[in-house]
Amino acid sequence: MTIITYKSLCNIGYIVFLFSLCLLFTNCNTSPEKKTKEPISITPISHGTLILEHRDLVIYVDPVGGRNAFKDKKPPGIILITDNHGDHLNLETLNSVITPDSKIIVPVAVSNRLPTTLQSQLTVMSNNNKKTMQIQGVSVVIEAIPMYNLREEALQFHEKGRGNGYVLNLADKRIYISGDTEDIPEMRALKNIDYAFVCMNLPWTMSIESAASAVLEFEPKHVYPYHYRGTNGLSDIDKFKGIVSSKNGNIDVRLLNWYPNR
Repeated sequence: MTIITYKSLCNIGYIVFLFSLCLLFTNCNTSPEKKTKEPISITPISHGTLILEHRDLVIYVDPVGGRNAFKDKKPPGIILITDNHGDHLNLETLNSVITPDSKIIVPVAVSNRLPTTLQSQLTVMSNNNKKTMQIQGVSVVIEAIPMYNLREEALQFHEKGRGNGYVLNLADKRIYISGDTEDIPEMRALKNIDYAFVCMNLPWTMSIESAASAVLEFEPKHVYPYHYRGTNGLSDIDKFKGIVSSKNGNIDVRLLNWYPNR
C-alpha cells in the first residue's frame, strides 16, 4: 500500500504549480499580437492626390500625375475632383485611370471642362449638396463642402462656390477633404470628423498657423496635413503638428510623405 505523506503532497503541488507557470508563459509568448486594423486605408500619391480604400471600394481624390502615378493601384469606383486647377484636374490622367464603371463627382466648374464622352459618368454637386451612392457593395454618403479664400489678396485664387471640399461618410467614419481653402467658417463648423486632410500652402490656401487654428476648433480625431507645397517650397508640417499637439493632445496629427520626388 502506497502511503501519501504531507511532504509528498507538497512536492506534487509544487510541480503542478511550475507546470502551470510554464504553460502560462508559453501561451503569452506564442499568442498572436492583436492589432486594430483601421477600416479605411490611405495612400498618398502627391500634393493633393490620394487614394482611399474600404473593402472593395476604391476612391481617387484629384488624380493627377499621369498613369505612372497610379501604377499597380486598384482602379477607382469613385473619383472626386475638387477644383478646375491643374493640380486637381488633369484630363490626361483622368482618362488613363477611369473605367467604364467609375463615378466622377465634380463641381460645375469642373464639369464644364470635361468632354462629352465622360458626361454620363458625372455626378455634379454644388456646395452643401449631399449624395448617397452604393458602389461595389459599399454605401457612401458624399457631402460637398465650400472651399474658398478669405484674404483680400487671395480672393482671385478660389472664389466661393466654384470648388468643392468633401465630407465622406464611409465605414461609420467621417472623412474631410479640404481641397483648396482657407480656414473658412464652414470648415471650423465641421462636426464628428474622424479623418481630415487639410491644405496649407501660401499664397494659394492658408498658413500652417491658420490651418492649425481651424483644426483646433473642429477637432478631428486624426488630421493629415496635405497639399503643402507653396511658392517658397514645402510648408513646415512639423511646426503645424507641434502647434496642434501642444494645445490638444487628443488630435492625432499624422505626417505622410506627399512629395516622394522632392
